[in-house]
Amino acid sequence: MTKGKEEKIVVLQVLPELETGGVETGTIEIASALSEKGITNFVASQGGKMTAELKKLGVKHLTLPLKSKNILVMRSNARKLAEFIRKNHINIVHARSRAPAWSAYWAAKMTGAHFVTTFHGTYGLGPLGIKKVYNKVMTFGERVIAISNHIKAHILKNYPQTDEGKIRLIHRCADVAKFAPEAVSKERIIRKIKEYNVPDDKPVLLLPGRITHWKGQHLLIEALHLMKHQDYYCIITGDAQGRHKYMDSLRNLSRKYGLENRIGFFGRYSDVPALMMISTVVLSTAIEPEAFGRISIEGQAMGKIVVASNIGGSLDTIQDEVTGKFFESGNAQSLADALDWALGLSKEKVKKIGDSGIKNVREHFTKQIMCDKTLKVYREVVNE
Repeated sequence: MTKGKEEKIVVLQVLPELETGGVETGTIEIASALSEKGITNFVASQGGKMTAELKKLGVKHLTLPLKSKNILVMRSNARKLAEFIRKNHINIVHARSRAPAWSAYWAAKMTGAHFVTTFHGTYGLGPLGIKKVYNKVMTFGERVIAISNHIKAHILKNYPQTDEGKIRLIHRCADVAKFAPEAVSKERIIRKIKEYNVPDDKPVLLLPGRITHWKGQHLLIEALHLMKHQDYYCIITGDAQGRHKYMDSLRNLSRKYGLENRIGFFGRYSDVPALMMISTVVLSTAIEPEAFGRISIEGQAMGKIVVASNIGGSLDTIQDEVTGKFFESGNAQSLADALDWALGLSKEKVKKIGDSGIKNVREHFTKQIMCDKTLKVYREVVNE
């Protein structure tokens, strides 16, 4: 390479599938940003409904059974990836999950392509840490992207062989073109008010997310029972994904405390910005650390007070009593106190916190910032 001349970047992102979720969303966001800059890029996965978004972007998708953990299938995937890499002159392979990362790593070795990984979660370690052998492929990247300080600390603690110097902290993002108060029409707001049976004379507490124990829906119901403010309407919305026993336990808990008329349980949700616009407080009540937690920044981007547990990725994104409020993870009374604090604020203070949240997201957690930092990583590995 001529000194001072940048090598051309051609990227292949590899992940299990493209159905729904944070990993998938991040993949599409990077593909979009690269395409906008005229950088040739590809995505390989098992497929899914989000492949339609790649098609709109003009990004080619390679369909392989990359979700499989069968070693024979993984080896076969590696050979097919290597063939695709050579054919398309790809020089960066970016892996976003463990099983496909092994195939991508072997393919990169076969072809001489650079290998980059993103740690999207803490990944189960298994009994006596036996799964570390399987997980460690995520540390093999020439650069290892950590999506929060919580994830970076996890990497250094559990995979001490990892050179800290190659870890790059790149937070996930909120799409501020969508998550902005001015972007939500009155018609969309009215639809959500009707859909969620929202009363017009009560503050609305919103907990969006999958219905699963670690997300802390049960903790919220306990906290609602303990609050001093009892004039509210709470929306708990998300897909239970077959967890019928947990869903039933939540309904039983609300009946136990006589909260049936103050809590609305809803399934899958859509149009999150409009849903947040009808809310007073947006909640993130996880009892286990979230790798990043998009709800916390999306709520701030919408100018809402975000109340979140003091663990995981939210520690990177919320300034306590400036852009939101922390409560002690797993502590129902602490959550109740935080909600009482939020509902007891003056209109002026609510606006100040909302404005601070919007400013915080637009300065630190936009799609543009995330994509620019990722592109910088790509340039590092091809030009160093």
